[in-house]
Amino acid sequence: MVIVNNIVLSKFLGLCPFFGVSKKLTNAVSMGMAVTLVMLISSIVTSVIYNYLLLPFNVEFLQIVIYILVIAALVQIVELVIKRTNITLYNALGIYLPLITTNCAVLGITLINSGENYTIVESMVSALGAGLGFTLVLIIMSGIREKLELADTPPAMKGLPIAFITAALLALAFMGFNGLM
Repeated sequence: MVIVNNIVLSKFLGLCPFFGVSKKLTNAVSMGMAVTLVMLISSIVTSVIYNYLLLPFNVEFLQIVIYILVIAALVQIVELVIKRTNITLYNALGIYLPLITTNCAVLGITLINSGENYTIVESMVSALGAGLGFTLVLIIMSGIREKLELADTPPAMKGLPIAFITAALLALAFMGFNGLM
């Protein structure tokens, strides 16, 4: 999940924070850690809910609603902890911190885990791999974008246009790792 099946570059999930927070390395690392933490905890909780509540009572159709509620609650807790412990980081992450709730990468990994019928331990490993992959890609992209700020880029390509081209090239590079598996 970290390199070969990267959640951002192969499944194209979590692109909003990928482009929004990848302008500075410190923000990218912090956002990656927050998303990884939420992915890990939400995967554990949703795995328990899926395997011990939804499946036995044959109500799997409620999984998306329940998963979104679990993720939203966890994001609120993480947001409160960051706000109370590091106000600078809280301000730097801005609107992207509460948007972890609607980050499709977090919901995607919980749905992938359910769809594959992973156990709790397998869900933890999958979520940790996806979170580390998300963090890795954010760090790589932020390093490249910091260098691009200093580059002589044509005015029409500054900002998001060059970031989209960079992301496409990164996705192509990560596709090269598929042959290793």
